[in-house]
Amino acid sequence: MDKSKGDGIRPLLESEIDHLATGAWVLGTGGGGDPYNNVLNLKKLYRDGCSTDLMDPDALVDDDLVAVVSFQGAPLVGQERLPDPIFAAKAVTVMEDFLGRRFTALMSVEIGGGNGIHPFLCAALLDLPVVDADAMGRAFPDVSKTSFAVMDLTPYPLTVIDVRGNTVIITEGKDWHWMERISRRVVTEMGSTGSTCKAPRTGKEVKAHAILRSVTKALRIGNTVHEARSAHADPIDAILMQENGVLLFKGKITDMNRRTTGGFLRGATRIEGLDEFSSEDMRLEFQNEFSVASRDGELIATVPDLICVLDTASGEAIGTDTLRYGQRVTVIALPSPPIFLTEKGLKHTGPRAFGFDIDFKSCFNRAHA
Repeated sequence: MDKSKGDGIRPLLESEIDHLATGAWVLGTGGGGDPYNNVLNLKKLYRDGCSTDLMDPDALVDDDLVAVVSFQGAPLVGQERLPDPIFAAKAVTVMEDFLGRRFTALMSVEIGGGNGIHPFLCAALLDLPVVDADAMGRAFPDVSKTSFAVMDLTPYPLTVIDVRGNTVIITEGKDWHWMERISRRVVTEMGSTGSTCKAPRTGKEVKAHAILRSVTKALRIGNTVHEARSAHADPIDAILMQENGVLLFKGKITDMNRRTTGGFLRGATRIEGLDEFSSEDMRLEFQNEFSVASRDGELIATVPDLICVLDTASGEAIGTDTLRYGQRVTVIALPSPPIFLTEKGLKHTGPRAFGFDIDFKSCFNRAHA
């Protein structure tokens, strides 16, 4: 169905790309891939005459077909094997050929990090709009931790392609965990990174079960950070005020343990407190994204709340792949999308889903007790 601009569709301006990247990197909670290379790719596509549009979810018709796209793999690998828009788009066209049907729009599986920019790379080449939504409202390490998985939507088919042109179509899988397990093994063999098109969603499914208007949220956070910098104000304070966040810690990184295994980046970092936290110590554990935060040995925050590590001076997010000894960082928490706080949502995204033998700890309950 043709939809003209004005029917819930507007152009994403080139001037908005940096703001989108900044906000998506904050929402990445350490994962989703550093958006820097995707930003360079998208700006080049704009210079070459391409453009992209942002589509409000309400503009979708129930039987529209939406491609859910992402890069899959370990964030650290993205520093060496750079994303390629052509292969990102090919994962979509391979899915279209398999289905025998064309997509109406694209969306990201996660708004966090580089994956928040990813659908715009595909959109610029495929002349399709990007839906203002995703399936996480942040970044998580695998597709079993999406709103679509929590709602038991069909998890297949799925396409994966790498920069060599190797292409795999997973036509069916038992459940979301098996689809993740199989696709993760494929991506690991491809070098721990690949472009994917997840199980297609109808317009009705997106409107009912996606995390709506998350692209707008990323843009809002990015605007807040850039405006604060221009006004010589504290960008982190601005984020906390606007997004109802909680300050968890300030300090410098003094220890780093990080490894890539099974297609994930796993590890932990220690932060020595500064300023009002000068007598304290924080430990953050991660699997692509920051999962658990402890202060002086006491658990203070866990997934699915968003644990974000930001550069103390600039407010720029820091990924689990770019943590370095001596960095001055501020750790904040932002609220989780409500669907992940339900009993079933916590089974998919709570700390036990990441292998921690602990219950969900909300820093917001602690902050507002």
